[in-house]
Amino acid sequence: MPDTLEVLRNADGLPTEDLRTSRDPAAPPLYGRVALVTGSTRGIGFGIAEALAAAGCRVVLNGRGEEGRQAEDRFARGQARYVAADLREPRAAHALLAACQVEFGAVDILVNNAGIQHVAPVEAFPDDRWEEIIALNLTAAFRAARSALPGMRRRGFGRIINIASVHGLVASEGKSAYVAAKHGLVGLTKAIALETANDGITCNAICPGWVRTDLVEAQVERIAATGGLTMEDAAAELLRAKQPMRRFSTPEGIGSLVVFLCGEAAATVTGAALTMDGGWVSV
Repeated sequence: MPDTLEVLRNADGLPTEDLRTSRDPAAPPLYGRVALVTGSTRGIGFGIAEALAAAGCRVVLNGRGEEGRQAEDRFARGQARYVAADLREPRAAHALLAACQVEFGAVDILVNNAGIQHVAPVEAFPDDRWEEIIALNLTAAFRAARSALPGMRRRGFGRIINIASVHGLVASEGKSAYVAAKHGLVGLTKAIALETANDGITCNAICPGWVRTDLVEAQVERIAATGGLTMEDAAAELLRAKQPMRRFSTPEGIGSLVVFLCGEAAATVTGAALTMDGGWVSV
């Protein structure tokens, strides 16, 4: 397969020169980079993909549902491609990276965002849900990084960003599998950072607290319905339970942090677990 430095001419007629050698000071900071964001058809992943595209990246979107094509259509023509892959499957991550090579060239930026959740006490936690959460939230990130790293090493540049969670640093009741996976993801981040410290590659984790996504919005609606509260009061109650700051993080804010970590200013930031949690872990 072609190396990324031989930038592919795709169906939309993108030029064959290496876009990343641009010296134009007006060019976006990540102009010509290729970014893969897993679990990016909505929510946090889509916000990250939008931020990377605005910074000049060509973006590979990933998911499992029908909404992938709709997500792709929200980007400028030729800037994003949707590749369906069920990352719970053992070979899916490698196949996804290979598809990225065919579409845009090898991956410069890998954002491991795909994840799922299930809430139950330990003694009632189903085996299949435990295995599914570990497979998607942790093992898939390991496999994607393993597939991306050889090309990053050859080119002397790479950014791996794992979207962990505040639950990668602290625990909550009923979330044993999610907490275990996210703690593991923070540990994986540190191990990759050590192994790539002098290869032009960085690996960091972002640990958000409450983010106002569709899934969290559904939780707010349940609190409002159960307690007879307004949506505003229900949101405040949700935040109050964990966060000192009564404010949600946003997918756009997380996307901006990802862009910073991919830039030259963050070239020595590696192995970090960066919180965006309204002070959650400070309590």
